Amino acid sequence: MTAIEPGEALRRIAAYAVINDESQQVLLVRASPLSATPGVWSLPGGAVAHGEHPNETVVRETAAETGLSVAVTGLKDVLADMRALPRRGLTIHTDRVIYTARVRGGALRDRVDQPTDLVRWVDLAQARGLPLRPFTAKALGLPAVAEQTPDEVPEFPSFHAAPGPDGLHRAQRFAAYAVAVDGRQRILLTRVAPNYPGAGRWHLPGGGTDYGEQPGAALIRELVEETGQRGRLIELLGVASHRDPASLGPEGYPIDWHGVRAFYRVKVDRATRPKVHDRGGSTSEARWVSAQEVASFGPDEVTEVTAEAIRAAFP
Repeated sequence: MTAIEPGEALRRIAAYAVINDESQQVLLVRASPLSATPGVWSLPGGAVAHGEHPNETVVRETAAETGLSVAVTGLKDVLADMRALPRRGLTIHTDRVIYTARVRGGALRDRVDQPTDLVRWVDLAQARGLPLRPFTAKALGLPAVAEQTPDEVPEFPSFHAAPGPDGLHRAQRFAAYAVAVDGRQRILLTRVAPNYPGAGRWHLPGGGTDYGEQPGAALIRELVEETGQRGRLIELLGVASHRDPASLGPEGYPIDWHGVRAFYRVKVDRATRPKVHDRGGSTSEARWVSAQEVASFGPDEVTEVTAEAIRAAFP
């Protein structure tokens, strides 16, 4: 792996799909000379638009890149990577949501003057011999592929809002949250602090991931900071997307906010009395709550992602 100077730091969220045909060949697209990685093959997909659910991104991008209409069938993985593009003076952190999907119809077609130029069905033996993006190799269970990374992780704000085309500030953020359970099947909840969106509601421990950080590692870190608990990841439960077109927080002005959140089942083997270590942040309180009490909460007592994650954890 080659290390270089970091250059300008960018961050984005993207979504892709593993799509197999009846003979278990996988659908791959090739990056064109207009892209940052010409000649490299990857899963179909791309950047998540502001306010768009990642599974919608997969359907839209696959149609554009391949000519096929697909339906998402499952969630496969969530991962992050950081790569350096020295010719462009950039380092990019990408949070990637990987789905599985099936073809509904359409016909394969190559593209001209676009970031991808070829689309092909290939078997795994063929894929092994192709230059693949690292996240694609990982998703297909093939040997790891190295990418250029900077010597140091670039500085990048944990929260960044920039003016959108309508003049209203926009923010898109990737976060990881835990449905954390102890040996008594209690669920660990946190309360949103005053002056933050959702103030007073019960929320899941977790939060935004740092630049260069994997979602699972971020979640375990946040769990300690917000509640003092040490947990272990059990499984990825789902990915939620929520847009608030005029969110109000401590910034004091409306922000068109789009959050993409991965939520995981986490086991806390040695539960203790929760303690919020990150004082002055978005969490004012943390406590263990019985499953019966959680079930009794009304829609105004918990955040949207909390309700969705608990439904996934306890169907």
